[in-house]
Amino acid sequence: MLGSFFNRLLNRSEPATEFTPPPLAPAESFAAIGDVHGCAELLDALFIRIGSELPAAPVITVGDYIDRGENSAEVLKRLYAENTRPGSTLICLTGNHEDMLIKFLDDPEKSGPMWLRNGGLQTLASFGVDGVRPSTIGAPLIKVRDALALKMGDDLISWLRRLPATWTTGNVTVLHAAADPAVALAEQKRHTLLWGHRDFAARPRSDGQWIVHGHTIVPQPESAGGRIAIDTGAFATGRLTAAIVTPGEVRFLTA
Repeated sequence: MLGSFFNRLLNRSEPATEFTPPPLAPAESFAAIGDVHGCAELLDALFIRIGSELPAAPVITVGDYIDRGENSAEVLKRLYAENTRPGSTLICLTGNHEDMLIKFLDDPEKSGPMWLRNGGLQTLASFGVDGVRPSTIGAPLIKVRDALALKMGDDLISWLRRLPATWTTGNVTVLHAAADPAVALAEQKRHTLLWGHRDFAARPRSDGQWIVHGHTIVPQPESAGGRIAIDTGAFATGRLTAAIVTPGEVRFLTA
């Protein structure tokens, strides 16, 4: 079963072109954490490791905090509490699973079925919303949305809506899924940043910018061709990964 996760090629249309990227040159050292997907204990363990290795540095989470794993509510509440704490160095980005959740809250009848098929059931259960099946459609989803919104509360929902899609320091940009290599980072479509692009892993960027990303599961974290991939499929493998990015170097921590 894990093979199907590792073989997802949502952003890969052909083998990557031979390419030597410029040296990593972030303006400040930072850590980036891959897709959490409800794995609260792994997230706690990784925060501790990062704190001992790179204290006081920015920590960027690349999105996909919810779905598939069992503790989505706990993950969201912890990230919200830390991200909104005065003086916090945690920066939370948004992913495609947060995008599906927000669309469900806005239009449950239209967007609910897709979300339920992709892990929404686990998120609903983590908030104590039950009585939902993968086949639930139509008007019943409005009641499910209302129950979830009540459990989440306005502050948490508003926070999710405000999450940015990118964070940049020097020549390194952190985002969830991908960036179109032919388009300037400031002009990327939000859908590309959250859902991916077929040329992302096949063509290098020409602007010297490195991309740190999650979304596409890899057996091991990797740094190649100006891309740093850190989604090691925590919900399926039990391994949550962070990249420690410093000038000229990237190394990986796994909990």
